[in-house]
Amino acid sequence: MPPMEEEASQTPLPKKRGRPRKDKPKEEREKEETPAEKMREKKQPHHPSTVDEKYIQWKSLVPVLYDWLANHNLLWPSLSCRWGPQLEQGKFKNRQRLYLSEQTDGSVPNTLVIANCEVVKARVAAAEHVAEFNEEARSPFVKKYKTIIHPGEVNRIRELPQNTNIVATHTDCPEVFIWDVEAQPNRHAVLGAADSRPDLVLTGHQENAEFALAMCPTEPLVISGGRDKSVVLWSIQDHVSTLTTDAATKPAGSSGSIIKSADNSSIGPRGIFQGHEDTVEDVQFCPSSAQEFCSVGDDSCLILWDARVGLNPIVKVERAHNADLHCVDWNPHDPNLILTGSADQSVRLFDRRNLISNGVGLPIHKFEGHKAAVLCVQWSPDKSSVFGSSAEDGLLNIWDYGKVGETGEYAEPNSPPGLFFQHTGHRDKVVDFHWNAADPWTIVSVSDDCDTSGGGGTLQIWRMSDLIYRPEEEVLAELENFKSHVIECTSKS
Repeated sequence: MPPMEEEASQTPLPKKRGRPRKDKPKEEREKEETPAEKMREKKQPHHPSTVDEKYIQWKSLVPVLYDWLANHNLLWPSLSCRWGPQLEQGKFKNRQRLYLSEQTDGSVPNTLVIANCEVVKARVAAAEHVAEFNEEARSPFVKKYKTIIHPGEVNRIRELPQNTNIVATHTDCPEVFIWDVEAQPNRHAVLGAADSRPDLVLTGHQENAEFALAMCPTEPLVISGGRDKSVVLWSIQDHVSTLTTDAATKPAGSSGSIIKSADNSSIGPRGIFQGHEDTVEDVQFCPSSAQEFCSVGDDSCLILWDARVGLNPIVKVERAHNADLHCVDWNPHDPNLILTGSADQSVRLFDRRNLISNGVGLPIHKFEGHKAAVLCVQWSPDKSSVFGSSAEDGLLNIWDYGKVGETGEYAEPNSPPGLFFQHTGHRDKVVDFHWNAADPWTIVSVSDDCDTSGGGGTLQIWRMSDLIYRPEEEVLAELENFKSHVIECTSKS
């Protein structure tokens, strides 16, 4: 990792959940350690060795567990990752946009990165090639397309569903930035370079808004949460033109922003919603209503809002978890189901028709398969009962609540109820992941590797084998056919 330019000017920032400490490079930290600190370090259990053992075991099983996997080493951590529009469909692979970030130590600017990704189609990659990757190398499947110099580090990226060339970003400030990534010029990130200018700035927070950010699936609306304990709603309708233009029909690299250009363009909020008693950590729109949304925060509360009714909570679940809530997602297939993830290491499933009992949260089920704070939860776009959760323990778990309580010949006795796949390819906390709506069962995930390697991060794009999630009878029939084929070939030889 490049050395910092001015060590004296860099003051350590308080560590935020799911993000790296802005420490000095590893070799400089070692020089500054006192003998007492080194002795304490030696006495502490060496966590990375346990991680390494699990990782080696995982890598040996990659050809069996995965249909395809790409591993991409990141020089700087990316705290968010999102799929963009699909650009091209080929015979064996598709080309698709991928939005990432680079959170630097100050020796070069923080950036928003637009990459082009080659997504290999299902049942194309040869099993012996899937596990052939170098952890320290960049993947040939991921190519940087454009760099935007971001004013501050990028904590969260969200794309506008009506046109995924439009993205919103959160940083360590009260504003939300809106970018037309096709119209923005490509920049060279060097020390001293001026920040790129956002196409639109959303104002309304009174304190920093760092993580909670969501775009409405049906209208050009944005919600955000912050340290001011508020949820802020904006409509960018007046500043957006030709939103009905399908991003897929727009030629790649075409110029001309779909956001009306104006110097220092900014808009204020449509509403500021008060009800939390601590920092708002995540927000999400209801998939069936542009006026309904939910939020979670460090006050352990889950709150439901309806902009048609007013600025106060519709329902407030006082103790949704036993600790800070970090993330929330609303089921796109069933608007009654809401997922939450927390520092108490659990994921909880709520039905909004029956949220509270005796003043506290009444979840349908508690999913307990993590050993550290849960940082991200997201429903699968491919199956209504499936979702993923990632955490500071380096795990990305895939769950099916339809399998909770399932017993049978193939049920795993020691596995948490509902857990049917565990991605253990990351060696440090998995800070974000995103299901690919354009490519079934394909996930992009990022880990911040500062605790295990002193810096950088890992991007992985992966798709589990379809033998894992397809109906049992289908899988058994296919394996029986394969067995018969092997016997036939063996007898001929």
